[in-house]
Amino acid sequence: MTNITIYHNAKCGTSRNTLSLIQEAGFEPNVVLYLENPPSKAELSRIIQASGESVRHFLRERGTPYQDLDLGNPKWSDEALIDFMIKHPILINRPIVVTDKGVRLCRPAEAVLDLLP
Repeated sequence: MTNITIYHNAKCGTSRNTLSLIQEAGFEPNVVLYLENPPSKAELSRIIQASGESVRHFLRERGTPYQDLDLGNPKWSDEALIDFMIKHPILINRPIVVTDKGVRLCRPAEAVLDLLP
């Protein structure tokens, strides 16, 4: 059995396409609607760390309070940025896919194919 989790926003075309690619490959992932059920700080920290990417890589700018909160300012620590992401889940870029093969922000959607068995 393969464990696949997608942190999904159904309003996002890339997120919908990523989910479709997973399903077309024959898998039914655990779908986390992260805007309704955001991950805990510890969970988000683990996800980001497991990806090998920076916290900033997972920050969404467009359509979020990114500019209003001045999150482009280098004064913010990774921990502070994660706190903002927990407080405002719309700041979490999507879709994030977690599998036994790794963690990736799947932009473009086809990036998910590297994570599937």
